[in-house]
Amino acid sequence: MKPDLPARAIVFAYHDVGVRCLRVLLDAGIEVPLVVTHADAAGESIWFGSVAEVAKLHGLRCVSPTDPHVPELLAEATTAEPDFLFSFYYRHMLKAPWLQLPRRGAYNMHGSLLPQYRGRAPVNWAIIEGASRTGATLHRMNEKPDNGAIVDQCAVPILNDDTAREVFGKVVVAAEIVLARSLPGLLAGTAEEIPQDLSHGRYFGGRKPEDGQIPAAASARQIHNLVRALAPPYPGAFCRINGKRIGIDRTRLVERELHAPAGGLRWLSDAGALWLLAADGRTLEVLDAHGDAGALDAAGFERCFGGRCMPIDT
Repeated sequence: MKPDLPARAIVFAYHDVGVRCLRVLLDAGIEVPLVVTHADAAGESIWFGSVAEVAKLHGLRCVSPTDPHVPELLAEATTAEPDFLFSFYYRHMLKAPWLQLPRRGAYNMHGSLLPQYRGRAPVNWAIIEGASRTGATLHRMNEKPDNGAIVDQCAVPILNDDTAREVFGKVVVAAEIVLARSLPGLLAGTAEEIPQDLSHGRYFGGRKPEDGQIPAAASARQIHNLVRALAPPYPGAFCRINGKRIGIDRTRLVERELHAPAGGLRWLSDAGALWLLAADGRTLEVLDAHGDAGALDAAGFERCFGGRCMPIDT
C-alpha cells in the first residue's frame, strides 16, 4: 500500500455495533468498497440500527447475501484488493477464502472480554452467569470462532439490575472506543496482538426463546439474572401455572418475610404486589409480568388462578 493512498477495508456488519464501527472506519478515512450485511429476518424484533442505511447514506455498495461465500462475491472483493477485512456483529462465520483475502489481516469485534463468553449471545450469557462486567474485544480472525489474538479490549460494568439491552448499549460504546484507538496501530503496522489463553473462558452457544423457561430449582439471584438477560426486546423469561404461560420482564431482589406454604418456586399475591418465592428461600418482587390477556397484576393473578399462592408447573 502506498503511503499516500487510504487503506481499503471490506466490512461485514450488522446491528448497532456494525453501525457504529462502520462509522468509525469512515470517520478515519478508510475506503470501504464493499459492505456485507444481513436482510432483517421476518418476525424478528428490529430494535437496532441499520448498517444498510448507513452504507446508503455514504454511497457505499452494500449487499445482503444469504451465503457470503458465493464465488461472485469473493471475486468482487478480490478485485477491490482490500488491506483489511472487518467483521462487526456479522452473524455468519467467515471461511478461509475471506480471511486470507485482505493483505493486512481480518479482524472481528466481539461483545465480551475475550477469552470470556466466546460464541453466541455474549451479553445475554454474561448477565445469566452473574458477571459484574463485560466489554468489547477486537481480535484477529481465524477459522475457529472468537479464537484469534487480541488487539485491544474495553471493559464496561454490569450493574445488579441492568437489562441486556442496557448492557448492550454500553458494549456498543466500548466497541467504538476499541476500534477508534486500535486503528492508528493497525494502519501503521505497529498494533500488538496478544494470543488468547482459552483456559480463562469458555464457549457459549446460541439461545432460543424456549430457553427462557425458569427452572423450579433456580435461586432468586439466578431467576433475577435470567429475567434481566431476556427482558424486551429479547424473547423474555417465563414459567407456567396450570399450563398457562406467564412472562416476566422485570424483577427486584427483596429481603422480605412472606408467609406461604413450603415448596419449590411459587408465585404469591400479597399486599397488592406479585412475588416469586425461590427455592433458596429468597424473595423476588415481580414488577412487570404478563399473561395471554396482557399485563398481569396481583388482582389479575388471583382472578386467573383462583388463589394467592401457586406453584409453577415442572
